[in-house]
Amino acid sequence: MKRHFFTLFVATVVCLATTGDAIARKKARTKAVHVAPVSSKKVAEAGLAEARLIEVYQLVAKAQGREALTKAESLVQDYPNFQLAQLVYGDLLAARMRPIRTLGDVPEPMLQAAAPMLSELRDESQMRVKALRERPPPGAVPSQFLALSLRNKHAIAVDASRSRLYLFENRPTGLVLVADYYISVGKSGLEKNSEGDLRTPLGVYFITSNLDPKSLKDLYGSGALPINYPNVLDSKRGKTGGGIWLHGTPRGQFSRPPLATDGCVVLANPDLDQVIRTVEVRTTPVVISPRLNWVTPNSARSDSKPFEDVLTAWQNAKSSGKLDRVLSFYSPDFNSNGKTLTEWTPALRSELDKVRGRAIQLKDLSFLRWTDAADTMVVTFGEVADGTRSGPTKRQYWGRQGSQWKIFYEGVIG
Repeated sequence: MKRHFFTLFVATVVCLATTGDAIARKKARTKAVHVAPVSSKKVAEAGLAEARLIEVYQLVAKAQGREALTKAESLVQDYPNFQLAQLVYGDLLAARMRPIRTLGDVPEPMLQAAAPMLSELRDESQMRVKALRERPPPGAVPSQFLALSLRNKHAIAVDASRSRLYLFENRPTGLVLVADYYISVGKSGLEKNSEGDLRTPLGVYFITSNLDPKSLKDLYGSGALPINYPNVLDSKRGKTGGGIWLHGTPRGQFSRPPLATDGCVVLANPDLDQVIRTVEVRTTPVVISPRLNWVTPNSARSDSKPFEDVLTAWQNAKSSGKLDRVLSFYSPDFNSNGKTLTEWTPALRSELDKVRGRAIQLKDLSFLRWTDAADTMVVTFGEVADGTRSGPTKRQYWGRQGSQWKIFYEGVIG
């Protein structure tokens, strides 16, 4: 096999030797998320498809061409619709006869017609390598996850800069990264504003349902998990549109280019299957960020302390039963499902009358932070008065106004 090809791949996947441990970790994480037995070997090994491709890259970088070709052939046999793997396999075969100048070095007569697809596959390759080289620091969590109740058994974070979805398990000791997957986002990029703009929204969302794959078109692959776009903050900002899902790919396509969807977050079907089998509807938060900021759990808790103090002050005010004191925590532009603060105040007064000064407890409390041009907290809790066994599950949106936090939405979600 020509040495030129090895030189190319060393340049293409520079520093891939550092991903050897990442592959081992990925294999371990993939096994960890299997929460139910599976009968299909392909589904059981699905999370390893990408790791197997990266292993081929590593073998090429080490000038082990024969081994790389064998691994690539096995990979495309197991996943014949994995187009990027097929491209690499084709290059490895061609390299036995001639020098390879670039990833996807097709014959000149085919180049013009193949150029758009080759560009997309090269982009996909770069994003997969980038994400596996730039691993999150051990034990770190995205900065949005300040506090999660144990009712939030899992959490999802999407880093668009790496075309990556990170899946966390929420254990008594805190969030643990258990798997991560290549994903595609909107054709026009990020920050969805309106219907049909082909952009993926940014913010804090929750999975709202799990759609039956039998009811879906082939475009959506093996299933779909809708999220609650537009959320309260989106609506406050006048954003429109809907139908944003985490979903799979058509049967003939293993994965899509990094920028390829109408605004949804798209995974390979085997990867989506793992996510669907793992997460729960309604309680699983989904953060979609242009670039995740990874912090230590201790740092996250420290950053959340000032807000926790404000939330405790609101809780004490609600426990006091004094309407004016409680209202001081609400923003003048408050809106609850179409009701202004004035229109909603009678409902608050009725709640206080029922509590009659009994202490309010916040059960299963979680809060997530979203920061862009503004600073927002998304808070979920069960509100239980002393002497009662249960109460409504509420969600609040708090916004920072200068140095103060104010509630601009509150509603019952369960």
